Amino acid sequence: MSAEKDASGSGLRRVCVIGLGHIGLPTASVLATAGVHVIGVDVDPRIVEVINSGNIHIQEQDLDVLVRAAVLSGQLRATCQVEEADAFLIAVPTPFREGYAPDLTAVQDAVRAVLRVIRKGNLVILESTCPVGTTEALVAAPLEEQGYKVGTDVFVAYCPERVLPGRVLKELVDNDRVIGGMTPNCTVRATELYRKFVRGQCHITGCRTAELVKLAENAYRDANIAFANEMSMVCAEMGIDVWELIGLANRHPRVSILRPGPGVGGHCIAVDPWFIVSRAPTTARLIRKAREVNIEKAHWTVERIMRAARGLERPTIAVLGVAYKADVDDVRESPALEIARALKARQVGRIVIVDPHVSEVPGFEILPLSRAIAEADIVAVMVPHRAFRPLPPLDGKKLLDFCGLTSEVPDA
Repeated sequence: MSAEKDASGSGLRRVCVIGLGHIGLPTASVLATAGVHVIGVDVDPRIVEVINSGNIHIQEQDLDVLVRAAVLSGQLRATCQVEEADAFLIAVPTPFREGYAPDLTAVQDAVRAVLRVIRKGNLVILESTCPVGTTEALVAAPLEEQGYKVGTDVFVAYCPERVLPGRVLKELVDNDRVIGGMTPNCTVRATELYRKFVRGQCHITGCRTAELVKLAENAYRDANIAFANEMSMVCAEMGIDVWELIGLANRHPRVSILRPGPGVGGHCIAVDPWFIVSRAPTTARLIRKAREVNIEKAHWTVERIMRAARGLERPTIAVLGVAYKADVDDVRESPALEIARALKARQVGRIVIVDPHVSEVPGFEILPLSRAIAEADIVAVMVPHRAFRPLPPLDGKKLLDFCGLTSEVPDA
């Protein structure tokens, strides 16, 4: 069978998912549930051991049930080595280095591993968020250098994930997907794989457009959050209640100001805009400025807490929430965690942390909510976890609510 004919066939029975983190593991489990034999690959032996025992190393609704069933059925197996497969799906981290330059080391390592086992007719999909041109330069080009013709011998595509933590399994299936192949044949082959589990629409485009779509989505969200965060600082300067302001402004039929917070975290919104800036440093001015505003909001939050601590002798400050958003355990790029670290570094007092989803933060005491508030002089609310509602009586303690937990403003 020719490679071109196989591109529209059903030869995607064995898939190797590289990277078993917040996206890779749910994707592997969903594929396995759809009847695909999945080899999950991760560089961390501990993660591999946990998954092969039918357990999970991350917090995500219903993921434990799906992984356990997939492992017990033999449809999912984890390993530290990339193995032969019909398709390779790369979902490894892409953080940034100092100066916000993209760090694509994990992608390069994954591609090198794939090159050792790839065969004609195979499909390689990059899901990791990357700067525009990454799929072409780091996936397609090395394959061409090995003598494979992309679109005929092997197939390469980029397909970004677009899911919400806490709803990943549902959104992997129900959300639309943007699929960008290096050639039309590549797009056909990639779409065939996603059609095995995606109920949403598969939107076809070019590879570079698909890369930028993901970045644009998160840069858009970052800019809107930056407006809310900047407005909260303006309100503080003018002595105005930002939560009342937003509630009233949002009564306008075409206005929907988001809820401000102590900054922006997570592996997407806090990172992806820099990938646009890295490729268009003089043009992406608004995108850069939004990032700077959201970074500054964390510094501003530290100063507000420091101001509240003046006149108190070594106060106890309870930081409520260190995950990057409500009701998840993910602390990647968390502004709340960085604020707690900054306060500790300044030796403003005793810093204790309360977070029902995070069991350990090196260097910090983690206390139950009631005890932390009982012992605190200052209560700084960073993340509106459901478990914090309603707050226990504060009995005159200083309350600094940076996320609107105690306000009446609904989530946008």
